[in-house]
Amino acid sequence: MKDTSVREMGRMIQSTMSRGSGRRMKLKTRILDVFNTLETRNLSIQTQETPNPKSLKFLPGKPVLGSGTQDFPSPSSAGSSSLARELFEIEGVKSVFFGPDFITVTKMDEDVEWTDIKRHVLDAISKFFESGDPISTGAVHSESTLSEDDDDVVSMIKELLDTRIRPTVQEDGGDVIFKGFENGTVKLKLVGSCTGCPSSTVTLKNGIQNMLQFYIPEVDNVEQVLN
Repeated sequence: MKDTSVREMGRMIQSTMSRGSGRRMKLKTRILDVFNTLETRNLSIQTQETPNPKSLKFLPGKPVLGSGTQDFPSPSSAGSSSLARELFEIEGVKSVFFGPDFITVTKMDEDVEWTDIKRHVLDAISKFFESGDPISTGAVHSESTLSEDDDDVVSMIKELLDTRIRPTVQEDGGDVIFKGFENGTVKLKLVGSCTGCPSSTVTLKNGIQNMLQFYIPEVDNVEQVLN
């Protein structure tokens, strides 16, 4: 009797499963559709350390500015970008920097733990890209603008900066802006992760200055300016 009941129960379960297979397939399809939708909506944002321990580079896996860079050294400078304003709302954030395909966030000081900031930054970036809003309506620094007044030396400096130096600096989450050339001295402004970086002087002298002097004998010195 007991064995018969077990067999009958097995047949009932099999029959029920057979009748419900269509419904299960539809349910499974709906679950997969929802899962795939979430995968599409949610960004896979990577983070990279930079030479500056106070700066982290966030890569959302899609274009940020597309080309060029934009620096937001303070909350008052973030009027053209809702994302930058949102990031400044996070406690401990000092500055924000946009690159072609990355966002650099710099914290106030080393006492502020990245674990306290990182989750909020990732959430803000993810929500922003889901919104479809423009990243910024402000001016973007792209290639160094060539002027009719530039002599051959200045033109070569700008070309070398754009083709050889800036791409390397951007890989570290920063950028270099040409500010002038006078009496053999190239004046540059460092932005993004380069601002306040302990190794910025080494980068400026051993990296940028050496390269400029190698290709352009007229360059005697490279000097950092703040504005």
